[in-house]
Amino acid sequence: MKIIKALDYNDMSIKAANIISEQIKIKANSVLGLATGSSPLQIYKHLIDWYKKGELDFSQITSFNLDEYYGLSKENRQSYHYYMYDNLFNHININNQNVHIPDGDNKNAEQECLNYEKAILDVGGIDLQLLGCGHNGHIGFNEPSDIFYPSTHLVKLADSTIQANKRFFESEDEVPKYSYTMGIKTIMHAKKIIMIVSGESKKEIVKRAFFEPITPQVPASVLQLHRNFTLIVDKAAFSLCENI
Repeated sequence: MKIIKALDYNDMSIKAANIISEQIKIKANSVLGLATGSSPLQIYKHLIDWYKKGELDFSQITSFNLDEYYGLSKENRQSYHYYMYDNLFNHININNQNVHIPDGDNKNAEQECLNYEKAILDVGGIDLQLLGCGHNGHIGFNEPSDIFYPSTHLVKLADSTIQANKRFFESEDEVPKYSYTMGIKTIMHAKKIIMIVSGESKKEIVKRAFFEPITPQVPASVLQLHRNFTLIVDKAAFSLCENI
């Protein structure tokens, strides 16, 4: 595990964006695993800016998103499909045929999950996976559990995740209770993984995930085992770990 310490959210974002940019420049047809939420927003802004300046080319890039809410259509403003196009894909020259996001509208969960896993395998796996970390240690929507669930699956969201996400909806009742998500084995098979974590509210989970024993009760802790994992963490989020 490599740890890159950043001053704050902006510094963390530029450091992560630089790693993704380097991956694209080294391998023009890279397969990127992408995340949603508030954490990657500044990263995507940097990538868009560099594309517009002619420094990056996404024409051969393939992308796979970590997750998608079950029951939300692509047109729903709270879907991760909408998020990705609004915050990244509409602003770069990625081929839409190379964009992969679980279909939240597909009620046949078993088939959707099998199709997603096959699509990842068909392109030879993910070259670089971007992750955030939930307050309970979830990665993607892999919630604390008794096991590390291996492959893409439909998961019931934890109450804490629903509470964290309700700010994006008009009411808590509208927050989806289930989501499609890549499994732990799928994520761990990525050749390179970077995780971004910022803010004082994440300091407890950073300590538990990366300086305490590996457990499915803290899904992110499994990343300690990955051979090419980089944690990019700002000063506030790392404040409990400085003297460990």
